[in-house]
Amino acid sequence: MKRLLTTCLSLALCGVAAAQSGDVLGVHDLSSSTANVKGANSAACLYCHAPHSGISKGPLWSQTLSTQTYTLYTSDTLSNTTVQPALGAASSLCLSCHDGTIAPGQTVPYGTITVTGTMTNLFNSKLNTSHPFSLKLPLQDSADLVPSLVASQTTADTTKKVNLINGNVECTSCHEPHNQRIDPRSPYFLVMDNAKSTICLACHQTSPRTVNSSQNPLALWTTSVHATSGAQVAVSSGLGGYNTVAEFGCSTCHVGHNAGNAAGLLRNPVPPAANVDTTSQSCITCHNGSNNLLQPLTDVFGEFQKRGHPYTSTGNAHLASEPVVLVLNRHTTCVDCHEAHSSAPTTTFGPAPAIRPSQNGTTGVAADGTLISGAVANQYENCYRCHGSGSGQQVLSSYGYLPTRGAYAGDPLNLIPQFNTSALSAHPVARDALGSNQPSLLSAMWDLTGKTPLRPMGTRIFCTDCHNSDDNREFGGTGPNGPHGSKNDHILERQYLASQVNPGVWPTGGPGTLINNLAPTPLLDPVASPYALCAKCHNLSNIMTNVTFPQHSRHLNAGISCSVCHTAHGVPSGSTGVTGQHLVNFDVNVVTGYKGTISYSATGTCVLTCHMMDHNPNGTVSPAH
Repeated sequence: MKRLLTTCLSLALCGVAAAQSGDVLGVHDLSSSTANVKGANSAACLYCHAPHSGISKGPLWSQTLSTQTYTLYTSDTLSNTTVQPALGAASSLCLSCHDGTIAPGQTVPYGTITVTGTMTNLFNSKLNTSHPFSLKLPLQDSADLVPSLVASQTTADTTKKVNLINGNVECTSCHEPHNQRIDPRSPYFLVMDNAKSTICLACHQTSPRTVNSSQNPLALWTTSVHATSGAQVAVSSGLGGYNTVAEFGCSTCHVGHNAGNAAGLLRNPVPPAANVDTTSQSCITCHNGSNNLLQPLTDVFGEFQKRGHPYTSTGNAHLASEPVVLVLNRHTTCVDCHEAHSSAPTTTFGPAPAIRPSQNGTTGVAADGTLISGAVANQYENCYRCHGSGSGQQVLSSYGYLPTRGAYAGDPLNLIPQFNTSALSAHPVARDALGSNQPSLLSAMWDLTGKTPLRPMGTRIFCTDCHNSDDNREFGGTGPNGPHGSKNDHILERQYLASQVNPGVWPTGGPGTLINNLAPTPLLDPVASPYALCAKCHNLSNIMTNVTFPQHSRHLNAGISCSVCHTAHGVPSGSTGVTGQHLVNFDVNVVTGYKGTISYSATGTCVLTCHMMDHNPNGTVSPAH
């Protein structure tokens, strides 16, 4: 404040503002003939200051103060409470023009000075869309704050340009009102060059830190893609004057004032994108395949226009403080699966199950259903936030037909018991494969063309080995990786069709009646097959040789799909009527019991009624009655 007062006195009393090199006052020089907002008084300083007879507040202040009552910033993670700026305090002086309730030139000692032009981006009564200032003292500590803010009321800025004002965050903590172009590429009266978020990092900590059991979400910021990317930002993007994503830093996604989304001060597009939740809006600027970057990124948002993960519904918005286990399956926001302050580029595709760098810093649930403290290590743990034990999950028909498994009466959308170590059999997502000597198992997964082997088969697979964009680049496409959306049912990377029966009751419809056969041709084509997804890892020709089950070829040639007999995830422990081997768990929408019994034995004998045929306990098959 002493620095500010000295500067104001020098300018006001000497009257040298107009003579300064390049007129550093910039748009604050209302005496300039080139200003957008200009006044009749030729003394630039007198619009704000008075050598004599100013009001009793502030540094010889001249402009009439605003008595506006403001809507203040709030957040579910905010540790410091904002209060109404005190009349005459540092931020109140700025608001006397910038809240828009009092026009510039409404001075106390000189009366009204005629001013022409229009100010833009006024706050009016809304401070809830601006970075919080005028906080309730004393300041409260938080994991993402520099410890010295509370301990000694100082920032981490060694140049002492970013400062607390009387122990508080005020407008002049970040802004120098007498010099518009200290940062030549962001000419907003910043106290220093803010390339790579220098001002932001004066107060916000990027080292691991825990306060009140909360961990610092910025702990991986310095190595994240948003802090390091050299991607060139186009001028037409409207982001501002820096060149690269790394130089924009925080301002790639956040704005200090008049944010499109108050929560998090997110930089949302204008107009907002249709049918996209407010939290994900800011990601669109770069991740929609547009020319906002000179080398555009893959179009993630285009994938959502297919059968995409559903965005959050009204009344179920994302909150930074929300629990790890989410409720309802209409909550997908970008930040449920990606931590923007931690995410790093995925340049190589390592073996399962480790989290991919693009999901660094995300939260999740362990294989046994317990909450993980801190960031997850494995991909499936993040998926379990929604695809675990959360309540209110819904089966949505828009994602395709979902079989009903006869040997499992639990929640079909809770995948934890289907994949965990106690499951009778499971695809090796959350546990190692119990045996990799399956005759049909390939040595490596095929690419999307079915011609080139890529990642070697290991003891684990990812959720995204099945649920993935149908054009993902990991397996040879040109689109983004991950389950953002797919042309296939259930956001599957490749085609996987499921047999169904006509609705109704026996014998014209319902379980046990004739199956609406799938077209089995071209059955063995790894791309066009109804079971192309299975063909990614399994040799369909080998399956047709009946090595593991003598009736495979007969059923598949008849168009009876894998899904009638096999579950795609796993057979939970406690399931009855099956041994649990080979993922056998019948779809009871398609099959029914033989005299009330549905079972599968270790010898490969099925007891049930399917496609109008009784499968008898002795292994024979006869027409059903």
